[in-house]
Amino acid sequence: MPVFASRASNVKKRRRRTDVKALVSWPVLIVIVLLDRLTKVLAVSLLPPSGMPHNVIGEGLRFALVYNPGAAFGLYLGAYSRWIFMALTLGALVILWRLYKQASSNDLVRVFAISLVAAGAMGNLIDRLQTELGVVDFIDVGVGLHRWPTFNVADMAVSTGAFLLAWVLWGEERRQPIATTPTVPTVPTVPTVPTESRDE
Repeated sequence: MPVFASRASNVKKRRRRTDVKALVSWPVLIVIVLLDRLTKVLAVSLLPPSGMPHNVIGEGLRFALVYNPGAAFGLYLGAYSRWIFMALTLGALVILWRLYKQASSNDLVRVFAISLVAAGAMGNLIDRLQTELGVVDFIDVGVGLHRWPTFNVADMAVSTGAFLLAWVLWGEERRQPIATTPTVPTVPTVPTVPTESRDE
């Protein structure tokens, strides 16, 4: 009976940890994916023709509809880019799921970071599944001819989450104690008592 009680207690603890992580991860996933979809639908309907800039805050912030068949920063791998990046995204989501499962319920910053990256990856994956044109980008930031590559809400989530996750992992590495070489204990020497020689 105590064995079953212990197992039931462990199951309840695992469920509680999962519930705490889910309270962080699910809202982030839902909000980011929905916001990404909504903004992209509005961009496609309001910003054509493709490439035409619409000033929002002068030339510093503009909206311009762009279809990106590659990845971030215009990385393009030829005719099969769509399928390659879809496969890479699915692989990344598997890795993120494992990181999520390994994260403790107390490490909510890590869970939040993982959720941001996963939500952004899902948002851009939906684009690739929907159309061969590529990912919908529309946020254009820069000064004059010096422009940052056009991006979207999903890209912002991925970048922010990746930076936050790297910062968390770096902090954990700094907190780990530095391994020192073990010292070999010295064996105390027993003092020898001089013996007196007797004359016979």
